[in-house]
Amino acid sequence: MSSSSSPLTWDGLDSNDLLNRAMEAHYADITSAVRRRGHPRSTARDVVHDLYVKLAAQPDILRNKRSIKAFLCRSAINLGIDRLRRENMEARLFSGTEQEAMTIASAGPAPDRGLEIEARVAILRTAITELPERRRVVFILHRLHHLSPDAIAEKLNISRNMVDRHLRRALAHCLDRLL
Repeated sequence: MSSSSSPLTWDGLDSNDLLNRAMEAHYADITSAVRRRGHPRSTARDVVHDLYVKLAAQPDILRNKRSIKAFLCRSAINLGIDRLRRENMEARLFSGTEQEAMTIASAGPAPDRGLEIEARVAILRTAITELPERRRVVFILHRLHHLSPDAIAEKLNISRNMVDRHLRRALAHCLDRLL
């Protein structure tokens, strides 16, 4: 349905009615604008539908537009361009064989590496629970809460040398368990 020669009056309509009437009045023109950019009829309809869905989420965007028809056509053309770009990118992305896909290295750690890390963390947890209470507290304050040895000494009311001794022994214990 092409828009008539007399302009439609949008005054007094709420935003959703404005969107619905504008899409109905200009559907053929919007679809034609998308088709002129090289899209087949079915794709042009899909693009116009996608435009409607996007605008339905924010219908107030049509208010105070000088030319709603021009806005709808330009928006649909832009969506069509985005669709072509996405299709071209997907075609390039998925053009290889399964064998080629299997040779691409993952950015993350190998699955066995993840299991190894989990096992090491479990060993460390056990090692920390094996520490005497005071040594465990010093170790946790330093390694997990990032307190300096001086701050730990002050907080626990012990000497700085004692904090250093606890840290050395705690680290040695954890290393022994890991190795």
